[in-house]
Amino acid sequence: MEQDQIKEIIKTELLKKTSLSDIQKLLADEHKIKMTFMELRIMVSELEEIIAGMAQEEAAADQEAIDAEKEEDLNDIPEPGDGKTVVEVSKLARPGAMMHGSVKFASGVSAEWILDQMGRLGLDKASGEPTEDDIKEFQQELQKALRGM
Repeated sequence: MEQDQIKEIIKTELLKKTSLSDIQKLLADEHKIKMTFMELRIMVSELEEIIAGMAQEEAAADQEAIDAEKEEDLNDIPEPGDGKTVVEVSKLARPGAMMHGSVKFASGVSAEWILDQMGRLGLDKASGEPTEDDIKEFQQELQKALRGM
């Protein structure tokens, strides 16, 4: 069997994500080609562009899946003022805060919230005055969000 044919077999198996040791067994058992693992590895290194292409395709597919998931998540977020309170927890650290994030109240008012190291909850940069019902719903939604972390 010629080198090009062997490389084609290896390429096909690499695209199937077959391990090198399994490719070595396949070559020996089905094609009667005895090859040391090092020889196989050298041949695979000659096919690096294929492996790099596979990685790029896989990364692109993963990114598409992530983008689609983000799109779905964004579609699930209710708009402010539609009767639901939306609480977001920030992943960034803020000095003096154990946790912080933003809230969009059912009434349409938005604000930033902060939970300080003493366990006190506060609102900052509010775009208006939230109602008592807004505050109650905010506390419930915040508890749900923090439990989900």
